[in-house]
Formats: sequence, structure tokens, C-alpha cells
Amino acid sequence: MTPADDELGHGDIEAALATRRELGARYDAELVDGFAERIERAVDRRAAEQVALAHRRTAAVAGAGARQLALGIVSLVAFIPISIVLGVNDQFLALLVTLAGIVGVNVAHAWQSRQA
Repeated sequence: MTPADDELGHGDIEAALATRRELGARYDAELVDGFAERIERAVDRRAAEQVALAHRRTAAVAGAGARQLALGIVSLVAFIPISIVLGVNDQFLALLVTLAGIVGVNVAHAWQSRQA
């Protein structure tokens, strides 16, 4: 059976009732068992999808932490020579703008990583 066969809908219930009407009460147990198996497969598949989604989200958050740390280190390393050049030339406003930009990039990355 394909996953689409496991999908349960209104038509499936109507088909089961129509089959019961045609076959009579002696096949009730088989019809109920078959329908219950389809329900169980659908529930199991949906539960497995939810578990897989939770694992993907956990992996994405864990990877984002490592990327955030790397970005923070690179930002500090990049800011050191910039601060030396701008500090020596008494460019305090340019230094603040540069620092604000670097902080903004780090904050945006952290915020975007938490949204996943």
C-alpha cells in the first residue's frame, strides 16, 4: 500500500458502511479490523512525521549555535583592525557606525536562527 492508501477520509467511511450493507453482519469483524489497521497505520505515519520534524528542528538549532559562534569570532577578528585604523585617525563616529553594523549582522543572524 502507498501512503495515499492510508489516508482516511469521509469516502472511506462511506465505503466501509456500503461494504457492510452488501456483505451483511457476518463480515463486521473483518471490516472493523481492516479499518482499524488503516487508522493505526495513518496514526503511526503521522507520529513518525512529527518525530522526524522535531529531529530536523533540533539539528537546525544545534547547527545554528555553531554558526553563530563562528560569526561572532569572525566579527571580532574583523573589528580589531578596523578599530585600530579608525581609532588612530580619530574617527569615533565611523567606529560607532562600524560597530553597530557588525552587531546588527550578528543580532540578525541570531534572530533568524531562532526562527527556524
